Amino acid sequence: MIRVRFINADGETVQDVEAEAGDSLLRVGQANGQPLEGTCEGQMACSTCHVIVAEEDFDRLPPASEEEEDMLDLAAGVTRTSRLSCQIDLTDALDGLTVRIPAQVRNMQGR
Repeated sequence: MIRVRFINADGETVQDVEAEAGDSLLRVGQANGQPLEGTCEGQMACSTCHVIVAEEDFDRLPPASEEEEDMLDLAAGVTRTSRLSCQIDLTDALDGLTVRIPAQVRNMQGR
């Protein structure tokens, strides 16, 4: 099992969860009540699943694709360690991952 810690926008720990290897961070967050909309259902066509990865965990992630970087350019409250949770597949190497939910979300699909 892979442990993931979700922290809300105010910095208060919301919950520690366990996930299976191969699960996407978006699906794990949604299944555990996190406010990750994922409007495009993981197709990387919106930025509503934006999370901020803890500094100490960021280098453990594979690099973001150019397409993901382009979508992050449209997200609200982006930081250097921002990622789209739909693009993070959980592996044993990510055990103990900590992510923060940003304070605001911007849906660039125009719905």
